[in-house]
Amino acid sequence: MTAIDRGIDRGGLVAVVGTGTMGQGIAQVALAAGHPVRLYDAAPGRASRAADAIADRLARLVAKERLTAAERDAALGRLAPVADLADLAGADLVVEAILEELDAKQQLFTALESVVSDGCLLATNTSSLSVTAVAGVLRRPGRLLGLHFFNPAPLMPLVEVVRGAATEESAADRAHATAAAWGKTPVRCADTPGFIVNRIARPFYAEAFRAYEERAADPATLDAVLRESGGFRMGPFELTDLIGQDVNEAVTRSVWEALFHDPKFTPSLAQRQLVASGRHGRKTGHGWYDHSEDAGRPAPHTAEPCEPPGKVAVHGDLGPAQGLVGLIEEAGIPVTREPVGAHLTLPDGTRLSLADGTTATDDPFAASVRFDLALDYRTATRVALAASVAAPEESLRSAIGLFQALGKEVSVVQDVPGMVVARTVAMLVDFAEDAVARGVASPEDIDTAMLTGVNYPRGPLAWGRALGARWVRDTLRNLHHACPTGRYAPSQALIRRAAADEKLL
Repeated sequence: MTAIDRGIDRGGLVAVVGTGTMGQGIAQVALAAGHPVRLYDAAPGRASRAADAIADRLARLVAKERLTAAERDAALGRLAPVADLADLAGADLVVEAILEELDAKQQLFTALESVVSDGCLLATNTSSLSVTAVAGVLRRPGRLLGLHFFNPAPLMPLVEVVRGAATEESAADRAHATAAAWGKTPVRCADTPGFIVNRIARPFYAEAFRAYEERAADPATLDAVLRESGGFRMGPFELTDLIGQDVNEAVTRSVWEALFHDPKFTPSLAQRQLVASGRHGRKTGHGWYDHSEDAGRPAPHTAEPCEPPGKVAVHGDLGPAQGLVGLIEEAGIPVTREPVGAHLTLPDGTRLSLADGTTATDDPFAASVRFDLALDYRTATRVALAASVAAPEESLRSAIGLFQALGKEVSVVQDVPGMVVARTVAMLVDFAEDAVARGVASPEDIDTAMLTGVNYPRGPLAWGRALGARWVRDTLRNLHHACPTGRYAPSQALIRRAAADEKLL
């Protein structure tokens, strides 16, 4: 292993330029790894205030017994705010975390080139700008790359190591090794809009917002379905209220514009109106939800108790929902099996089938009910149902009673294509497959990034393998038929994978 492969030496000087929340967090990470750190900010006095804020955070860690007083004192002894860019001359690594403006970043790195040595790595923490463009004005663009930390940097493990068009492989290797030595989980990615996480995560927000715009359900119900059935830690409405609607919408719009208004990345009109109204989430007291002190949290729509059916017929293979059969039997409901089909039938003739991008109303059977996808039907605590317009109330109640007998809360949503979880997961899988095919990152790094960067319950590529590429492709084709704008057209990468799977059968 070469010195470059090892990353910068433990005693190497790390400089952080920009001392907002991200800059302070990155500085704290470098301090914890044993580096001397210099803080610089163009605003007079801000670097010193940032150093004080870091000292306060370290003191809190000591109080929580996560750090000893000696370790805190040693770290603070390595921390120095500086007032002049020239004071960064001895840096081995400079990480920039200033405002997200291309001109400002280019001017900073141009100035740094005349200060630091030729062996110094230059890194930008940008989340939305092109690393290639930031480096484009430099005399030596090969040593600049992206080191995209996630907030809060001391706690979040993921770091995206972004290689611009001119970034030297040795520089990317050295940055990757450095992030790993800092205890982080680095992933490599190409310089494309959104990198890995902000590119692939778009459907998690977009599909829920689209379902809301289609009046499938209210935000509380959509959040609950994605949490309790899809397995996501937070729903997209509550998560964007936490992030900030203005921040989340800006990232969505940036990726969409950078990809020349690709319909797959189209922003949400409902979110745009929320931002325009000043309802940015928790920080303003109101977003999708009311966060005022006396506001109660709205409850998701949950169906009243209904009688379960006396028996159920299983027709063929239920695909991703096959696990329901065992649960029905364990609940003591007799099951008969028929060889043809891919659905359940209740005694009254109601046909239950997994969401597949069509609607229950599209089903030629009058009494038809769709049930949504679950990460794991055994552990899911909620399932969404949608009935065809011709389905009698008794048919829907029988379907509700079946899932309640399996120990699930039931949310009835409007009959929209793809329901909630199914359309979201299908799009996430497709985005991930497309990213691999376009060289954005390796399959392993994509799943790692989504697991550690946004806490998904399963990497999208692993999820696609579990569901089967054919199910994902067919679901998206059905959605595309219902909404032929290009938004849901399956990627060529997904089509190829599904075709390969079919050949193996």
